[in-house]
Amino acid sequence: MLNTTPLRFALACGLATALGFGTLAQTLAQTPARQQAQTPTLIRNATLLTVTKGTLENSDLLIENGKIAKIGKGLTAPSGARVIDATGKYVLPGIIDCHSHSMLDAVNEGSLSVTSMCRIRDVLNPNDVDLYRALAGGVTALNLLHGSANAIGGQNQVVKIKYGRPIEEFLFPDAPPGIKFALGENPKRSNFRFPGQTQRYPNSRMGVEETIRDAFVRARDYKRQWDDYNAAKARGENVVPPKRDLQLEPLVEVLEGKRYVHAHCYRAEEILMLMNLAEEFGFRVRTLQHVLEGYKIAREIARHGAGASAFADFWSYKVEAYDAIPHDAALMTRAGVIVSLNSDDDGRARRLNMEAARVMKYGDLTENEALRLITINPAIQLGIDRRVGSLEVGKDADLAIWTAHPLSVYARVETTFIDGEVFFDRQTDLARREALARERAELEAAEVNRPQGGGAPPPVPARRRPAYSFGDNCMQMTKE
Repeated sequence: MLNTTPLRFALACGLATALGFGTLAQTLAQTPARQQAQTPTLIRNATLLTVTKGTLENSDLLIENGKIAKIGKGLTAPSGARVIDATGKYVLPGIIDCHSHSMLDAVNEGSLSVTSMCRIRDVLNPNDVDLYRALAGGVTALNLLHGSANAIGGQNQVVKIKYGRPIEEFLFPDAPPGIKFALGENPKRSNFRFPGQTQRYPNSRMGVEETIRDAFVRARDYKRQWDDYNAAKARGENVVPPKRDLQLEPLVEVLEGKRYVHAHCYRAEEILMLMNLAEEFGFRVRTLQHVLEGYKIAREIARHGAGASAFADFWSYKVEAYDAIPHDAALMTRAGVIVSLNSDDDGRARRLNMEAARVMKYGDLTENEALRLITINPAIQLGIDRRVGSLEVGKDADLAIWTAHPLSVYARVETTFIDGEVFFDRQTDLARREALARERAELEAAEVNRPQGGGAPPPVPARRRPAYSFGDNCMQMTKE
């Protein structure tokens, strides 16, 4: 009898909806592909959109040991190098999505108002087919955030999209840790109720502010206890350490400047509230997520030092999103705010280049300013700009080759590299589709998938496991 294990694996990876993309990624992940990063790659005659060093036409880029080794004209390929003729094509740094929930088997732990002890790292699913689709859109890194059901949510995880690999290979080396905060309708739960359940505090915007302030008062006291203990221990005293509190430890790291705050927000007055509260406790908000009314207080955001990770023109999906305008990102940019564009959506992630083009259209940004919104700016916001976000010698070889300028609606990604290794290649994808269609037909005809006793065939597994912990998808209607 035919071995049906591949079928179960393929369907779990989303083969039924991915046209075999998951299998292709697995093929690329085999041993020969792992050696790609050790094989030098020379990209010749391309237009290099460096983002930080200008646009270099008819130029070459050499990748060695997973890094950008040389940039220039007329570069010589090392012995055994793979040479790619990119005449008429464009090379852009890998796109970075500063707000994503892809590859998560859970998003919200909504039972408490403060869930800072929860870690997104613990619920990563490396087989989420949306990762492969993001690679096909030139995306190479994601900031994976907890949901917005809590005033203070869980800890984030920054990843490189090494689709088909073990989780450990996804984790972005040395990325500063962060945590998700949320303001407005979602944490005060004005959009949903659960029958039979007691309404959770807070239930108003002032309650959200008090919840955050209370948590930091407790974290400050907790830090003082440990500081006193460490000082006494240093003096040689025999003292008992305080009881560890996993909820407060991440907030102490925020107070110490060791953990970034990424805050879901919409309304101007709430953004001001959070920035004032942060300054009261001696830290800065790293990024304001969504920040649809940021244009109203752009100078105040710049003065505080927060970044803004916004939508291009997504609005009116709930009351607090009504005042959004498509000029938001551009106006904040002109005020000196470091702005990025994010997806907060599995589909939009692979079209972030078009989101940048929209901001260029609406806000009259320059071409390079628009490209910064999806490359170096999110890298700066996540504290990873020393490694990614631009085409510079010494940085990680996370980049994509495009058939046309990435801000053109006609542009397509041909090849996406991460650490010098190919994780998406359009020609390989196209070449594999016929074989994958045959494989799927064979697997669907396997005995285990035939109707049993005249009934219907076994159900196909869901594309991914449920991402929400509430038992339904009520949170899908309110952007995370």
